[in-house]
Amino acid sequence: MHKLFPTQEIGSLKKPAWLLDVVKNPNISEKDKEKARNDASLLNIKILEAIGLDIVYDGEVRRVEMYEEPVRYINGFKFAGRVRSWDNKYYKKARVTEEVAYKRNFHECEFKFVKENAKHDIKIPVTGAYTLADWSFNEFYKKKEDLVMALAKKVVRPLLRDLVKKGAKIIQIDEPAATTHPLEMNIFRESINESIRGINAKFVVHACFSGNEYTSLAPQMPEIKVQQYTLEFANRDTWDPGINYRERKGYHVLKLFKEYGFKGEIGIGVTDVHVDKIETPRLVRDRIVHAAKALGDATKIFVNPDCGLRTRSRRVAFEKLKVMVEGANLARMEISN
Repeated sequence: MHKLFPTQEIGSLKKPAWLLDVVKNPNISEKDKEKARNDASLLNIKILEAIGLDIVYDGEVRRVEMYEEPVRYINGFKFAGRVRSWDNKYYKKARVTEEVAYKRNFHECEFKFVKENAKHDIKIPVTGAYTLADWSFNEFYKKKEDLVMALAKKVVRPLLRDLVKKGAKIIQIDEPAATTHPLEMNIFRESINESIRGINAKFVVHACFSGNEYTSLAPQMPEIKVQQYTLEFANRDTWDPGINYRERKGYHVLKLFKEYGFKGEIGIGVTDVHVDKIETPRLVRDRIVHAAKALGDATKIFVNPDCGLRTRSRRVAFEKLKVMVEGANLARMEISN
């Protein structure tokens, strides 16, 4: 994509209430439930495209949750109970009780539907091996590293390979757990490289809400063989307008990425997904312009929310994305002048 500052979502959106009413109703047939999922998927695709996003998916309407959904389809896991992930969201945590193994392409149906119905570029999100391991109870493998690498080789890589065969060109590997353990970044690095080895596609790593502001990730970035990182910045930034370091303190780490020699793309988070307050187009513009200058190459900047928007209402989520697109348009005009 040659457009300056392409806009994209990260993945998840809050499911429509009517969809939840349908899929939770035991008196409704599976055929009608699948029709409802298709309707919700198509609705999200068309809204995101109408807003003006350059790269879209369908809000993950078919997925229960980013961890629980894939674990359902991996041999070796047994669900243990519900735990809190973040905000008011929960997931079923699982125990690894035997060797993990890939069953089938559990994203095939949703990807096929999005591919057939989206007019814009699409990016499919996939939960990465490190996060799957970190969020599980390991009762089988001797070391956490062994579980991570087994998931990378025997589950994630086969999944990625199957998706590419089905036509996937951009795949986002979601790794929210990665930067929560700074001393394990070498394991994370190797798991990503092993997951994508020998597969021809554009790979994106998404990480968010790092306690150490990505200082542990920065040295690894040139060694991880992906083309883009989509990262959280707005949550730690000020709400003041301006493009100087004083106002844009949430984006200081971009200079560190440059110093460590990372030459790929950065998807910068410009909207905070933890608050209902809506950013202004000017604030989004200032964040983008500052990031472009800090990184030193405007063509490497992509624009996205900090993370998925599933904890926000649909109205707030779509309004934040609309403002994000407007801010990116302002930033293009600013840079081209």
